Amino acid sequence: MSGIASKLQHNRERSHGTGSNSHAVKYLNQDYESLRRSCLERGRLFEDDCFEALPSSLGYNELGPNSYKTRGITWKRPTELCSNPKFIVENATRTDICQGALGDCWLLAAIASLTLNKQVLSRVVPHDQSFEENYAGIFHFEFWQFGEWVDVVVDDRLPTRDGKLLFVHSAEGSEFWSALLEKAYAKLNGCYEALSGGSTTEGFEDFTGGIAERHDLSRADPHLFKIIKKALDRGSLLGCSIDITSAADSEAVTYRKLVKGHAYSVTGAEQVEYRGDTVQLIRIRNPWGQVEWNGAWSDTSSEWRYVSDDDRRRLTNRAEDGEFWMSFSDFLRQYSRLEICNLTPDALTGDKYKKWAESEFEDTWRKGVSAGGCRNYPNSFWMNPQFVIKLDEVDDDPDDGEEGCTFMCGLDAEEQAPYEENGEDMETIGFAIYELPEEYSGKRQVHLKKNFFLYNCSAARSETFINLREVCNRFCLPPGEYLIIPSTFEPNKNGDFYVRVFSEKQADFQEIDDPVDCHVEEIDIDEDDICDRFKRLFEKLAGHDVEISAFELQRILNRVLDKRDDIKTTGFNLSTCRNMVNLLDKDGSGKLGLVEFKILWAKIEKFLDLYKERDTDQSGCMSSSEMRMAVEAAGFSLNNPLHQIIVARYSEPCLTIDFDNFVCCLIRLEMLFKTFKTMDKDGSGVIELGFMEWLDLAMV
Repeated sequence: MSGIASKLQHNRERSHGTGSNSHAVKYLNQDYESLRRSCLERGRLFEDDCFEALPSSLGYNELGPNSYKTRGITWKRPTELCSNPKFIVENATRTDICQGALGDCWLLAAIASLTLNKQVLSRVVPHDQSFEENYAGIFHFEFWQFGEWVDVVVDDRLPTRDGKLLFVHSAEGSEFWSALLEKAYAKLNGCYEALSGGSTTEGFEDFTGGIAERHDLSRADPHLFKIIKKALDRGSLLGCSIDITSAADSEAVTYRKLVKGHAYSVTGAEQVEYRGDTVQLIRIRNPWGQVEWNGAWSDTSSEWRYVSDDDRRRLTNRAEDGEFWMSFSDFLRQYSRLEICNLTPDALTGDKYKKWAESEFEDTWRKGVSAGGCRNYPNSFWMNPQFVIKLDEVDDDPDDGEEGCTFMCGLDAEEQAPYEENGEDMETIGFAIYELPEEYSGKRQVHLKKNFFLYNCSAARSETFINLREVCNRFCLPPGEYLIIPSTFEPNKNGDFYVRVFSEKQADFQEIDDPVDCHVEEIDIDEDDICDRFKRLFEKLAGHDVEISAFELQRILNRVLDKRDDIKTTGFNLSTCRNMVNLLDKDGSGKLGLVEFKILWAKIEKFLDLYKERDTDQSGCMSSSEMRMAVEAAGFSLNNPLHQIIVARYSEPCLTIDFDNFVCCLIRLEMLFKTFKTMDKDGSGVIELGFMEWLDLAMV
């Protein structure tokens, strides 16, 4: 119950803005303002006891406490490294960031791209920090994590060797925002070593809350240059890299001065007139700040002589700063993959950038209820959470003249263990998209069942199921309504997920689920309707007080069950029998009279028929999916969260439900619906309870 209460509280806080960039969650409950104030009052510099200046903060393997790579490392504050340290010198730029001894060029590429958009940068790096005013050795940064922004506090003790920063540093030497940002991100991920060998897309998303897409350049989208141009127009962050084929290839420099296995950022895309033709150019930056492409369109290449003076002045910079131009065709030949992080609408203000329309939902896969696996498992696939997107407006600039609606769908699975190597702690995830038939158009309170998926093919799907934190793909579909089904590859894998849709035009995106309702038929019986044989049986069972208590009911029902071998049960427990009595006890005696017992007997007979009918494999007990259909047949319409509670409360570890638990579930559901209906006098769907009233009802 406490878990459900926590989830309800979390949802309420989210609805009130907690987790937004302006109201970030305090990581490890550390509050930057109160910690800084305390340090200033005590006249002491902050020392972070949640991420200490110890070998354990560096790493666990190659940077572990006993590694030779960590020898001679000392932790120093910027004030000990230079006479006049600065947090940011005249705004952050992409040339501020140089790689150190850590293999996190992917992170540097993401940070370098971040500096291209000052507004986006300021969301991650609050600029009201310095080494002068109110300096207390404490800094903070904000990162996006699984649907919410978190504020991470660090002290400014940084790992150094021989008086120089070991990891990220600025080219200028006295600027420390990038080194402190790296430390905060290392803290969020457990240690510095956890940042080695990551994915630029993860850095992109954690710095922006955006949605990242990956492009394999060996089979590039025919409209990729246009996609890149539009992405830059939307303020997106872009990174690219060259695959390695062996460990020896890692960071090997080609004869064209490109570095394999190294993350670059894409910072521009332009078209120029060159000898009578139009040439598409891409601008790329090496986060090392040096080692540049020396082929066509490089800084000193002859191609620049044959473009207009205007284009040459606008585009060329002959400094060895790690940034260079190359033709788009060379880009496709030389690089292996491109990653684009598309920004959320709230990350951009003003008219400089075009904006995506965004919709998002947080949900769960739960074993036996909503973790149905992929389409290879037709008996359970339908149980996955379902979402509908309604696409009305077509793109302004359709590709190849074909009208369509462009959108991106991203599925993000929450990581369970951030210390593990990439992928080992992740479930294999993906999604399928189905065109919604006309008969379901506009309907949002309907969870499509097994037969729909048996007889309908998907209209689109994620490119692959993969054990990455996020799967994202771009689609262009005709206007209409589409059903999106996110899933793990195999069924019965628990996990939390976050599904997002970015569309070029406004699109309606909603979760769909069955309505919550009760339409159980009332059993109306008068004493005159009861046959003499049943009356004599009742008098014999009830004893001298002519009523049946919960204890007597337990004995009666279990005597009947003992004679049956077609259903599996350990017998009715006393709690179930009390619930039965509470449901039907109209006079408050705590016992059942003749009519009440007859109604209960009719209910149990109906439950028994349902149980045997839905036990399709005749195992004597129900699977959780059979239970779901039986609950519906009994007259209850429930949504996924309620089915999750039922399975958690009433199933065995192997996800089977015996007859006792089946009856207990149906009786309790009926009692809850009846109680609410009794209290809801005006039919508003809302009741008010005082503390003691709530306790009285909860204790029944």
